[in-house]
Amino acid sequence: MIRRLRDKGLSSIPGAGAEILSDRVRDIIAPKKHDKDQWLEVHRQAHKLGVKSTATMMYGTVETIREIVEHWDYVRSLQDETGGFRAFIMWSYQSDHTELKRELPTITKTTPNQYLRYLAVARLFLDNVPNIQSSWVTQGSYVGQMALLFGANDLGSTMMEENVVSAAGAKNEMNQEQMIELIRDIGEKPAKRNTAYDILERF
Repeated sequence: MIRRLRDKGLSSIPGAGAEILSDRVRDIIAPKKHDKDQWLEVHRQAHKLGVKSTATMMYGTVETIREIVEHWDYVRSLQDETGGFRAFIMWSYQSDHTELKRELPTITKTTPNQYLRYLAVARLFLDNVPNIQSSWVTQGSYVGQMALLFGANDLGSTMMEENVVSAAGAKNEMNQEQMIELIRDIGEKPAKRNTAYDILERF
């Protein structure tokens, strides 16, 4: 299927659905999704066919610190093998209005401090992934901006439509002008990119 899509012009796929690459965690929070090996194999085959992708991680449910580190290690190892990941994107579980929160009321909200610390370690651990994206959509514009000082080099993008985290209670919005100002405010130089991380415009 990936080969057929590539032949019709597909050059990139998102890394959604990774959650935590631990079958123990996945069996609890996403039992209908593929297991970790299947997720990794889809990306391995895409990369072999010349289709780039991103790697994601959603933390803040039932995972352990060890499982977070193992997740990073799976991404790092596959990147060593294929070089096909363009970016790593991490966000915290948005629990409001979710069935999982009702089933597991012991899940507690994560903090911005925790997000920034995890992101900083991810940048160090994933030294073979060229881009680390800040998740302002889940963390808000201020923490999204701070993430650029904690290892992220990509503020992400404006969005025409986003339904998943907004349905779970995250209602953050930002336009291009606001993003440019946030980047300039910390002394960095804003630029617009495409999916392949080619620079289209500098501001």
